[in-house]
Amino acid sequence: MIDPGYPVLTSLIFFPVLAAAVLMFFRHEGLIRVLTLAASLVEICLAIPLLRGFNIADTGFQFMERTEWAPSLGLSYALGVDGLSLLMVLLTVAILPLCVLCSWTYIGKRIKEFNICLLLMTSACAGVFCALDFVLFYIFWEAMLVPMYLLIAVWGGPRRKYASIKFFLYTLAGSTLLLVAMVAFKTVGGTFFIPDLMRMEFSERFQFWAFLAMALAFAIKVPMFPFHTWLPAAHVEAPSAGSVILASVLIKMGAYGFLRFCMTLTPVAMAELAPIFIGLSIAGILYGGFICLGQTDVKKLIAYSSVAHMGFCTLGIFAFNARGVEGGLMVMLNHGIVTGALFLMIGAIYERSHSREIADNQGMGKYLPAFMGFFGLFALSSLGFPGLNSFVGEILVLFGIFEADWRLGLLAVPGAMLGAAYMLRLLQRMTYAPVGQTPSPKGKNWSDLNAREWIALTPLAIFTVVLGLAPGLALKVIGPSVENLLDHYHSRQKAPVTYTVERPTPPDPLVALTQTPSADETQRSAQ
Repeated sequence: MIDPGYPVLTSLIFFPVLAAAVLMFFRHEGLIRVLTLAASLVEICLAIPLLRGFNIADTGFQFMERTEWAPSLGLSYALGVDGLSLLMVLLTVAILPLCVLCSWTYIGKRIKEFNICLLLMTSACAGVFCALDFVLFYIFWEAMLVPMYLLIAVWGGPRRKYASIKFFLYTLAGSTLLLVAMVAFKTVGGTFFIPDLMRMEFSERFQFWAFLAMALAFAIKVPMFPFHTWLPAAHVEAPSAGSVILASVLIKMGAYGFLRFCMTLTPVAMAELAPIFIGLSIAGILYGGFICLGQTDVKKLIAYSSVAHMGFCTLGIFAFNARGVEGGLMVMLNHGIVTGALFLMIGAIYERSHSREIADNQGMGKYLPAFMGFFGLFALSSLGFPGLNSFVGEILVLFGIFEADWRLGLLAVPGAMLGAAYMLRLLQRMTYAPVGQTPSPKGKNWSDLNAREWIALTPLAIFTVVLGLAPGLALKVIGPSVENLLDHYHSRQKAPVTYTVERPTPPDPLVALTQTPSADETQRSAQ
């Protein structure tokens, strides 16, 4: 690792907070947008040392920072990244300027407060992926609830109050369970420092209850079936930037929690209860796919497709082999890129048609060729088209689950076919009107992509193609950490119990016949 000479992770986490504080002194709306965009670009520059200095061969935590925070309570300000978290930190930072650009004209009220919420969300999300102290992780985990709640409740759609309250209650319930688990680990382990907790072995009974509390919290955040009902409502009502952050970063925290906490701290309980979560993952894949087939709202369709995609992610994690876990991480990364891009495009089409219904936006290939070109690329990637980034994660997950149990693999395969069906249907209707119908007549007056939208979509399109053709760029970062994680997980499993029963060995009849009787035996025979 190359030492950049300054605390990189602290800078990444708290620079957006500083930028949000600076915005408080400005009133001009245009200037506030420009300053937020400039801050987001500076944030990307602050992340460059992570790319340059990260040692791929090192499986431990890098760029570590640790300072005693409250020694009497066992709290420390501890940060660090490894291969599991590095790409998610970079994705979080990269998403921020795109959210600013897609909200440039979409948001027309309380612009200062909106941009402050975006900056605070970025800070909290980056903190979640960098925290190495359980309390610090929990603080960042909770801190993101408030700005996301405000994004939905203030700048959302007609049912924003319902969606925001539902989002808040679900995630708060999960946070309460996580708090219980955190206190339990401190009571039993005596520390909040995550690397120290990872070196301890907890009793099976403790692992069972701790895993149950953490797994429910993470399952709500992913969200896994049947804890997913908050997600479609939040996606549909949230502004485009809120949907992008939800899809790209926020729901990835649940899957990250399974890897960071459940697999390292409660490996025995995770293995014992894995069949339940594998079943829920497959149910989510199939349920999300079938629901998407019947959707007429584009945004709701993409929201339910997230349930299916994240089902693939958790399925790969619970396969407990290298291909499955690497596939799960690739699904996290690629879903963040592709689904974030699709939500950006839905926001762009809504600005033109003021409708998210497929019927009101059909046949756009005739009027908006550049728009449909990008939309087609991201839609094909979302369905797992070979050569594009989402294909890599899903195929690795399928390889992993077939390696674990071929019968589970057969159950997951229809989910991939459903994904192709609903996404091709959406792409066909958006590009060409159905047979016998004409394109939306309002489309004649709509303009194609403007310069701001080109700038927002082009980087995501480049990542979609590059990670599809060269997935090794990401796999070589996450691979060593995944191997280290799985070695730790398998080493903590219970040794297989073998029962041996000592039975008397029957005498060999040939040996018995050829043996010479002893003197005592001869005497007893004569008597």
